[in-house]
Amino acid sequence: MLTLIIGNKNYSSWSMRPWVLLKHFGIPFTERKLRFSQDPAAAFHTELAPITPVGLVPVLLDEGFAVWDTLAIVEYVAELFPQHAVWPRERQARARARSLVAEMHSGFGALRQHMPQNIEASLPSVGKRILAEQPDVRRNLDRIVGMWTAALNDSGGPFLFGEFSAADAFYAPLAGRLITYGVPLPAELTAYVDRLWASPGVAAWVADAKQEKDFIDFEEPYRKSASDAG
Repeated sequence: MLTLIIGNKNYSSWSMRPWVLLKHFGIPFTERKLRFSQDPAAAFHTELAPITPVGLVPVLLDEGFAVWDTLAIVEYVAELFPQHAVWPRERQARARARSLVAEMHSGFGALRQHMPQNIEASLPSVGKRILAEQPDVRRNLDRIVGMWTAALNDSGGPFLFGEFSAADAFYAPLAGRLITYGVPLPAELTAYVDRLWASPGVAAWVADAKQEKDFIDFEEPYRKSASDAG
């Protein structure tokens, strides 16, 4: 049995990706959640230390063997369960899906910094201010609009490469950020976000996140910014 170690569902975008993927494809796993903490003596740090040298979530355990980093986890799952189309079956679509996933994995730093994940919140006024003040965030969003539009046009939908794949799992947290911060999108991309948010794995994660009710102040830096501005 696989075990997936994750952080708080409301905040942990990296944990969300492999969890959503496993759930969507009905791959059995045990969830182990560690509450985020900046205290080095907290369970988050002490329990991860002997498992992964990077001390971050998510981590996938397979009979004691640890795989960390979301992209490595997805590739491991794809090899373990080839019966599932974790990646598109067609070669060029698969290569393009991997390209989009790699871009999400290493890019969009401005958006991730200024619009951290917070699924239970609704922060359109914060989003409006960020878009007005942070041109790098706007550039990130322009790229996302272009890439999603091209992928959906090429595949015909309903997801980025037709059927749900690792690409959709990787962009699910970003879609959540757009919802949280009230970022306007073209109608066809709003429809894609709605479909993604309603897909089984994503919907299950979101429902759990909204039930957590576990406020962690260092995960919500925009609240301090708003108070400083006032």
